[in-house]
Order: sequence, then structure tokens, then C-alpha cells
Amino acid sequence: MVYYYCTVNFENDLILRAANGENVERVPVWLMRQAGRILPEYRAVRASLSGFKELVETPELAAEVTIQPVDLLGVDAAIIFSDILVIPDAMGLPYRMEKGVGPIFDTTIKSASDILKLKIADPYFDLKYVTDAISITKKELNGRVPLIGFAGAPWTIFSYMIEGKGSKTFSEARKFLYQEPEAAHDLLQKITDSTIVYLKAQIEAGADMVQLFDSWAGILPKVHYLEFGLNYLRQICDAVNEVPITVFAKGAWFAIEEIGRLNCNTIGLDWHTSSEMARRLIGKEKTLQGNLDPCLLYASNEELVLETKSMLNNFGGQKHIANLGHGVYPDTNPEKVKLFINTIKEHKF
Repeated sequence: MVYYYCTVNFENDLILRAANGENVERVPVWLMRQAGRILPEYRAVRASLSGFKELVETPELAAEVTIQPVDLLGVDAAIIFSDILVIPDAMGLPYRMEKGVGPIFDTTIKSASDILKLKIADPYFDLKYVTDAISITKKELNGRVPLIGFAGAPWTIFSYMIEGKGSKTFSEARKFLYQEPEAAHDLLQKITDSTIVYLKAQIEAGADMVQLFDSWAGILPKVHYLEFGLNYLRQICDAVNEVPITVFAKGAWFAIEEIGRLNCNTIGLDWHTSSEMARRLIGKEKTLQGNLDPCLLYASNEELVLETKSMLNNFGGQKHIANLGHGVYPDTNPEKVKLFINTIKEHKF
């Protein structure tokens, strides 16, 4: 594992120290999707706009909602408000957000000739709104907590570009792997090359650590995940070495040992993967992140506190970044989120 020595003096650098494997006085905590619909303050900003993409593409507003969870929830890190699908958009395959449906690609990738029409994203032009949002956020955070940048993993981005929308099975994307494997590798490589320059631009703009979201890793059989998923994650982890990097491959418990060999600092775990199994298969060197079931935030206060403490004790207090096993659900009561966070902050081992 690579150790990073930050030149910024943060008021709270717990998450960076935990990612580096250093001893910490308490476990740091943040939440995936913490900047979003659970907060009334976010909904107030969103209500004044035409839609989700306008918020993503307006740097000042993206910075505002990025900082809200730091102010309102007390998390130990901010994560830039953006979307994983900005990469295909920047490559020449635009998407739109349809209310109640999610992302829609009116044009999809159907053949090798479609892939030739795509370009490698230019983060300084096509994605300048993201890097501008990071720069603004860093200035306004003023060293309170670190800022996390992120991107979608190549397989997850690929699946949307082929399927054209969200899916329970992504059968079109999976079919493409069987019928057009060479073209699939060509597209995955273009996504990977775009993602590498994009993450480096985020770091240059001020991201203190980055995370790769492989949201649909778990729908592939292991043999395909190793070939079409992990190979490209490896390229990114090897290339992006300026700051700590986290890999979160949801549902990929079957490849956790192989994921653990990536050149990254932290492995994110979903709620199906126990800390015991992960530690046994990954080893002691990596930091682990996660992994409370997001639905426990609907439980009683007593059960939520009990299960949160159980999670912390199972991970052992060091080389652990507390989080949910997936993004916080939009109808979650913010008070439950605060209880989760405060339980972590107050826990004694």
C-alpha cells in the first residue's frame, strides 16, 4: 500500500490517516450519497433548477450541496456532488435524467463502429464544471475536512452505454461481452483512459482522495468480472497514485481476494460482505470501508445504535472507514443519519 503525506493542514484529517493505515483516535465516517435527497436543504436548492444535470453542471451550486453534509451531519469528509455518467457524456454519448426513471441514453453503443465515434474525455474542457466545483468546494471548506473525488468504474459505465438505462440484469451489456468481446475491450479501454485523466484532473483541482464506484460489479460471473471489470480497475489504480484511492465494487464478494490485490488503499464493502471474510481474504494491509445495511437506518434508534456498535467492533477500530454498504436511501430520516454518525464518533473500544 502506498502512503501519502498530505501538505494541507486539516482541522480533521482522520479519513486520510485511516486510508494510509495510520492509527486514529476514532473511526472516521462519511456516507455514500450523503449530499442529496435526504437533506431538505438539498431539496431547496434542487427545486429552483430545471433538473439534476443542471445542478451537476453548475459549479457553485454543486459546491454548495457538497458542503451541506459537513455542516448539517458532521461527516468527516465531503464528496463532490456529481454523477458517474459525466464520463460517457464527455466521450460523446449524452444522457438525460428522466424523473422517476433515472438516466436515459437516447443513443447507445451497438457495434464496434459506434465505439470509433467516441473520444477520450478532455477533463479540462468537457468536464471543467466538475473541476471548477472541486476548486470552489476546497476553498469554501477551508481545510475543515478532506474532499473526496470519484468516478464510475469502467464496467459500470460500459453497462449504461450499452443498455441505455438502468436495469436489474443489464442483459444487453452482458450479451455484448459474449458476442463482441474485442469491441467490449475497446470500449472499456476508452472509458478507462478517460477515467484516468478525469481523476487526475480532479486531484489537480483539489481532491484529497478518490473513489471508484463499480455499482454493477455483482451482476457479472467471476470469470467475466476478472476480465472485463478488474483488469480496468487495475489500470486506474496503477495510474492514479497521487492520493489515496478507494475501490467499491458492489456485490463482488466473489472476487474480494483479487480486488484486495489492487494498488489501492481502501476496499469498500457492501453489507453482504462480512468484515471477517474481507480481512481474511484481503489481509491486514488494506483499510476497509463500510458496511452497515442502509435499511438499518429505518430501524428503531436502539437497534441502529446496537448494530452500528457491532459493525465498529467487528472491524476493530483501526484501518476502518465507517460507511454504509451502499448509498443512503432518499427517504431516510436525517435524524437517523445523525444518530449513526454520532454513535460512531462516541464509540469506545
